[in-house]
Amino acid sequence: MSFFARFAQNRGALIGLIILMTIILMALFAPFLYPDSPWRMVQRPFLAPMEVDGFLLGTDTMGRDVAAGIMHGAWVSLLIGLVSTAVALIIGVPLGAIAGYYGGLIDDGLMRFTEFFQTIPNFALAIVLVAIMQPSVTSIVLAIAIVSWPPVARLVRAEFMSLRHREYVEAARLVGQTNRTIILRQILPNTLSPIIVLASLMVATAILLESALSFLGLGDPNVMSWGYMIGAARTVIRQAWWLSFFPGLAILLTVLALNLVGEGLDDALNPKLSRER
Repeated sequence: MSFFARFAQNRGALIGLIILMTIILMALFAPFLYPDSPWRMVQRPFLAPMEVDGFLLGTDTMGRDVAAGIMHGAWVSLLIGLVSTAVALIIGVPLGAIAGYYGGLIDDGLMRFTEFFQTIPNFALAIVLVAIMQPSVTSIVLAIAIVSWPPVARLVRAEFMSLRHREYVEAARLVGQTNRTIILRQILPNTLSPIIVLASLMVATAILLESALSFLGLGDPNVMSWGYMIGAARTVIRQAWWLSFFPGLAILLTVLALNLVGEGLDDALNPKLSRER
């Protein structure tokens, strides 16, 4: 059975994929549906959803279109989630591969370095890093990547330690392949499935972290994000419930979709474990 057939058997994964594709389309079409800046005041403040034609989700405390903010915020959240996850993989995969393949003192040194980052709570470290570097999309991406790479390194290390003595690896050594070639061509391709599953879940975690940072006022002041919208509306939640509800729903659906897709990828890439479960 092919990968796509196994993935399609998981109904939750298909639902998650549909939701995720909808959010991606929102991000792509936001500049066309709402070409003006989401920061622009377009109506009087506190318009309820559908109270006035053309403002499906109402307006916020400054008279800005909530729907425009949701659409443009989708691009920011997905961009930060994907880029920070990619940077975390770039850091974590090589460190985990080197530690798991060579072992010994190299493994001990790299794992002690990894544990240093894991002793500090992720969110607290992210707050400190963003505050030091000044809030911007770049600083948020770097902060999230720095707090996200240790689990990647540990996963890759464990996979390499279980594969480095397999028959095909020993055969590669016997024919004279270098350690670099063995790592890149023999072992790493066989560790991609758990890395892909972990990456899908890391994107969801990164979106939550970015939303939390923006909620606390540590987001990029030049871009609209879902976390900023919730943070800006927290003082008027009783007066204008929709200002917090709609961006919160967007975050919920995005994270839920990514988790469902990650579960589907896990089942599709590891069919034996799926049958055992």
